[in-house]
Amino acid sequence: MRKLRMMLAPMSLALLITGCNQKTSDTADSVKSETTDLASDASVGVSEAAADVKEALTPTPTGAEFANKAAKSDAFEIAAAKLAEDKAALPAIKKFAAMMITDHTGSTAKIKKAAAAAEPAITPDPTLTDDQNSKLADLGKMSGADFDKAYVDGQIDAHKDALNLMTVYADHGDVPGLKTAAAEIKPKVQMHLDAIKAIKAKLP
Repeated sequence: MRKLRMMLAPMSLALLITGCNQKTSDTADSVKSETTDLASDASVGVSEAAADVKEALTPTPTGAEFANKAAKSDAFEIAAAKLAEDKAALPAIKKFAAMMITDHTGSTAKIKKAAAAAEPAITPDPTLTDDQNSKLADLGKMSGADFDKAYVDGQIDAHKDALNLMTVYADHGDVPGLKTAAAEIKPKVQMHLDAIKAIKAKLP
């Protein structure tokens, strides 16, 4: 009996150590998971706070200013997307570009309709800015992976600006029809921004 107890003692100790190690591992995994979740929540909180600050510091454009900015933004997105359909290497970017053409053609029509119904009527000016023309010219000189990176980075910046424009006017605009249009377009712009950020995360 004594011999049996002596044989079992090391086994019991081994099981105890294994159990302790497993518990320690489980605790470490739990702490790691909670830390990751907290970091993610903090990142989202910082992004939302930054967006709130940017909106607060952005003066509300007049109806005509908003319509012109929206028209130029749409025209730029469509032109850049047409380049992407031809020059991008990644299928995901080509698919995104096709969505840009469809959605921004739709938002152009929505803004035009609301602007025409305003009193007095507003005629949006889609003429691209010098900066937009310069960006398109630079994109036109690229292809493949270089184009993909430049296009994706440019789209993130452009959609951040567009989202801020729609948010500010939807919240504080002075032309009811355009204000409604901005509120309707805003979720789609947010969706575009999320989609292009997801593509950027997968770039080689």
